[in-house]
Amino acid sequence: MATKPKMQPTNPYLTVKGAGDAIAFYQKAFAAKEIARMPAQDGKRVMHAELSFNGGTVMLSDEFPEHGDAGAPLAPSKDKPAGVATAIHFAKPAEVDAVFGRAVEAGCKSVQEPQDMFWDARFAMLTDPFGHRWMLNAPLPKKKAPAKKK
Repeated sequence: MATKPKMQPTNPYLTVKGAGDAIAFYQKAFAAKEIARMPAQDGKRVMHAELSFNGGTVMLSDEFPEHGDAGAPLAPSKDKPAGVATAIHFAKPAEVDAVFGRAVEAGCKSVQEPQDMFWDARFAMLTDPFGHRWMLNAPLPKKKAPAKKK
């Protein structure tokens, strides 16, 4: 198993219909590394999993309506995307483009193609086949100030 990344002060915890399939998808689309997986007692669902995304941690599980909110699905779907997004930050703008291309090829839907934004970052947004939204972000190189005339 991979080395466990440092937990951030706040970590997203995704509820997914088909967490095992989602883990495999995130490995393909975002090069996520599986850190931990705990199967549910039914042997079919994932009770808890941790994935490393670009050095950060995302946790996820299958939906368990029998443990609360019965009748109210917790997991989004491709027809009803999640109301929140998970951001993945990169060091270089080219990484946004590369990950975006790989994720679309794997099955993500483009919400916003990579472009340079007014906040001095390369940015893109996707929705995965499970209804979760992903934002990809990297700082743009600092522009050099024009040389002063002597």
